[in-house]
Amino acid sequence: MKEIVLETVNVLKNGGVILYPTDTIWGLGCDATNESAVASVFGIKQRDDSKSMLILVDSLEMLRNYVDFIPSIAYKLIEATNKPLTIIYPKGKNLAKNLFAPDGSIGVRIVKNDFCEAMIAALGKPVVSTSANSAGKKSPLGYFDIENEIKMAADFIVPLHLEELSSAGSSDIIKVNRNGEIQVIR
Repeated sequence: MKEIVLETVNVLKNGGVILYPTDTIWGLGCDATNESAVASVFGIKQRDDSKSMLILVDSLEMLRNYVDFIPSIAYKLIEATNKPLTIIYPKGKNLAKNLFAPDGSIGVRIVKNDFCEAMIAALGKPVVSTSANSAGKKSPLGYFDIENEIKMAADFIVPLHLEELSSAGSSDIIKVNRNGEIQVIR
C-alpha cells in the first residue's frame, strides 16, 4: 500500500484529481488547498460550484488547522460516533476558496480508513471528498458502479478495493453552529 500512497500523493501534489475508496463510498478528490484542482473536480462532476464539497482530514490536529472555530459539542460528536460523520463547521480557513459554502462554512470528516489516513498524512493537507458521480446521479457503492466518464476524467484511479461494495454508504452530516446548536442534515 505504501507505493500506492506515494503515487497518489504525487498526483495530488501536481494538482491532479483522484478516484479513490474512502471510509464511506468511492470519491473524487484533490488537494483541498488547490483552487484549480477543486475547480477540476466541480467540472468532472458537472456540479454547480456554488455547492460546497467536504474535505477529509486525518486527525483533530489537522482539523484545527482548517477550521476557524470548533464548538465543544463537535468534540463530543466526534468522540461518540462509531460511523462516518461529516460535521459542517461555521467557518473554514487555509483551504481553496471555492470549497466554502456561501456562508463560509465547510464540511469536514476525520477519516477512519487506513489508505485515506496514510494518503492525507503523507500529503500533509486535507483532501476533497465528493461522491464519484455526475451531479444528480446515484452515488456509487463500488468501483464498478462509477460512470465511465468519471473514470476517464480522473488523473489517477487508486487500485485498492476495486471489487468491494461499500457497506457504510454516505456519511451522516451534522451542522454545528458557533453557539453549539446542531442541525441534522443527513
